[in-house]
Amino acid sequence: MAAQSDVLLHCFQNASNAAQPALAHCIDQAVAELQLLETQSIKVAERDELSASRRYLLANKKLWSERFAADLLVEFTKEAEPKLSTSAASGASAALGASAAAFTRPRTIAFGLVDDAELSQAIDGQRLLQNLLPGVEQKLAELNALISSAMGLGYVAPERNPMRPEVFTRVLQRIATSTLEGSATAVLSVKALTKPLGRELVQIYTHCITTLKQASVTAASYQFRIQPSAPTLQNSQTPESAKAQTGHAWVGSTGGTGNAGGVGSMGGVGSMGSAAGMDNGSPSAIDLSDYKVKTGLLKDFLAGHAQAEQPLSAPYYDDIEQELADLKAAPNSAPAAFGASSHAQLATVSQMPAVDRPQRQVDGSTALSEQVWGPYGTSRARAMVRTQLKKEATKVSQVLGLEVVRELVHQVAQDPRLLTPVREAIVALEPSLLRLALVDPRFFSDERHPGRQLIERVAQRSFKYNDELSEAFAGFFTDICKSFNALNAATIDNAQPFAGALAQLEQAWTAHDQQDFDKRQLVLAALRFAEDRQAKADHIAFELSSRSDLKQVPGRVLDFLFGPWALAMAHARLVDTRNQIDPGGYGSVVPDLVWSVKSEVTLKQPAKLIEMIPGLLDKLHSGLGQLGQDPNENEAFFESLMKLHRPVLKLRRLKSQRDAEESSEALPEPPEPLVSPAERLEKLRAQADAPLWLGRDELDAAGFEDTLPTEPGELVGLDQPALQLPVLTERPETAGKSGGRSEVEPELAAQKTPPVPSDSDSTHAKEQAAATLRSLRTGSWVDLYSKHQWLRAQLVWASTRATLFMFISHGGRPHSMTQRSCEKLIAQRLLRPVDTQGVIAQALDGVAVAAEAQRQAAQAGPARTALQAV
Repeated sequence: MAAQSDVLLHCFQNASNAAQPALAHCIDQAVAELQLLETQSIKVAERDELSASRRYLLANKKLWSERFAADLLVEFTKEAEPKLSTSAASGASAALGASAAAFTRPRTIAFGLVDDAELSQAIDGQRLLQNLLPGVEQKLAELNALISSAMGLGYVAPERNPMRPEVFTRVLQRIATSTLEGSATAVLSVKALTKPLGRELVQIYTHCITTLKQASVTAASYQFRIQPSAPTLQNSQTPESAKAQTGHAWVGSTGGTGNAGGVGSMGGVGSMGSAAGMDNGSPSAIDLSDYKVKTGLLKDFLAGHAQAEQPLSAPYYDDIEQELADLKAAPNSAPAAFGASSHAQLATVSQMPAVDRPQRQVDGSTALSEQVWGPYGTSRARAMVRTQLKKEATKVSQVLGLEVVRELVHQVAQDPRLLTPVREAIVALEPSLLRLALVDPRFFSDERHPGRQLIERVAQRSFKYNDELSEAFAGFFTDICKSFNALNAATIDNAQPFAGALAQLEQAWTAHDQQDFDKRQLVLAALRFAEDRQAKADHIAFELSSRSDLKQVPGRVLDFLFGPWALAMAHARLVDTRNQIDPGGYGSVVPDLVWSVKSEVTLKQPAKLIEMIPGLLDKLHSGLGQLGQDPNENEAFFESLMKLHRPVLKLRRLKSQRDAEESSEALPEPPEPLVSPAERLEKLRAQADAPLWLGRDELDAAGFEDTLPTEPGELVGLDQPALQLPVLTERPETAGKSGGRSEVEPELAAQKTPPVPSDSDSTHAKEQAAATLRSLRTGSWVDLYSKHQWLRAQLVWASTRATLFMFISHGGRPHSMTQRSCEKLIAQRLLRPVDTQGVIAQALDGVAVAAEAQRQAAQAGPARTALQAV
């Protein structure tokens, strides 16, 4: 615990050190945003408030950054001290001049009047937190699990994380309100810092996660809790009377009302003792042949509070002996030819799209291939192991543990999210899981237990594949078969064999993924560079829009300055290694370009313009060239620039006043209506399909490609022909335009045209597609149709503004697309999210539901019999 406390303090120190430059960066971005809002506002009072907030942020930038770092370190330590080890906590307290005892005293609740200012500040803080959370929730979830483990908690407790976002917002709000004059200015200033702070928090959390993982901190897991139903009372006993007799409240495991599993509860010592003929004074053998007793105990055992350490009665062993005799006398079932599937069936389904193939039925009694799973391929052999272990059991908990494993395997085997061979593998592993349950009956309830982790990791790893007939899956499945067969052949005295099997699989998976990981990092680095370049270009464009000499400049020139040239300047600054003020001299081109397009000035100084043009054009082409833009992308701009320069160039050829008068008739028509640079910039951004420019090489490296559309897919029967997908024809005029932001619009070449949806249906579908896309997080798996093939791909990156997404499929192949493309693919069912939520957790939920249903059926049995008799 001391080592983990040290790594926690190390995280706190690193986060505090990073907070100072982070807040300074946030203030810079907030000032730019406030300045933009100020220029766009038409209300004098609003502009004054924006200006005041901007000035105060600039004036307090240094002070706030220093205070923010120092105050955060204090807050982190205060929050963590109750859970840190004594030595680490005292060391941190001494360093900060605080006392750990001050933060471990019992809390008392005091009621009093709250003034309006304090209430308003609390509301503002909550609003700030709500705006901040969406951008950090993904990294925060991972950090919560690691921090909870480092603090010694056995489960994830987000509210105990000393580095949770509300700590940052609370410190920031306190600093702002104590420094700024006037609450309105403070609120506006803090509000402007929200989005930048969210982006900085993601970076801080990422570094902290890396630190914890390097220190071998294992993520904690969420508690498995089942809300117990109302208690079964004997002799018309009420909860109040039971509480009075036993001194226990009827509180469920989740904190709500319900059965706590104490005396008088279903499965407790009192109720089960009387049902089984037990004395109330000491535990005696329990007769599990009573179905009511068994189902009640199983329900409480799943909830984690059953009194199940009693010995087993003689009738129980008599039943087991009879069960063994029946199994031995039963004839052997026919072995499965190919894992519950015939070759003819596989040949038929192999022609279907992988995502639309019908699922084969698998459960705990399914016959498996003996060629793959050896003797445990038959359900009879697995039943013999289960019954023999029941005979070896000496306590109720062991029998219940065996029963839970049986039901757990049955639930996982029916999980439609898993490929059929994976579900069959879990069924084949049942013998070794049963042996583990005999020595550790409750292993399934601990998410960190190697036995449970092995099943969960195999299931989660299998989500990389969506086709059981693919070569990639075959390699994965071969390793699983080898590992599971070895476990079934091993002696299980503890969890060590499962831990060793999981370690071997993880090692093989890591080695297999390394090459894909390296490819992914290269592509991600390029995308992150493009995102940084775009952010810097946006900032440069905003600065350019404030130049006073941009007035009376034609819109097409403004578009070039705010778009391609801002990107060229940003690119030069990012790749500059010499800290130059104006790398490449691209900033100095701006005033020359602006001057050259003002005909009322250049006509008076034609010689200057004629001398300037060659160097100006060379510099413009050089800047766009280092950016990697296709020369054709800006051909329209250079044609417009030539037209703007043409009046002066014609003057060079004039030889007389008469020629000048004649040439005046050939001058271009009056220019387009002029707008302010700020309005032009805003319009340009509103028209952009995605606020992130990528060059052609970057587009190719990131995997921008066309995806074929199709109608909503249906499950295809074995006797039906395979789904025929339509062919995509590319529109040449749309490819490679718009500076790398273009998409290829899909066209159907199918013979049958689907029905045209109504406007309301189309709107609803778009809303659903947008909601589905918002639900995706980094690490989410999807089925993606690409190049006439269904691929299983994982979301590995999304831009800060969620306008660009990159998925990686097998072999490290990237697939990137814009937000609009993703939503279109989702609506057309070409991109289908895959549910990968905890396989074991869902299976245990199913076991609990089944146990409750059995318990209710057992209780209703006598009443139904009596009613039938009447």
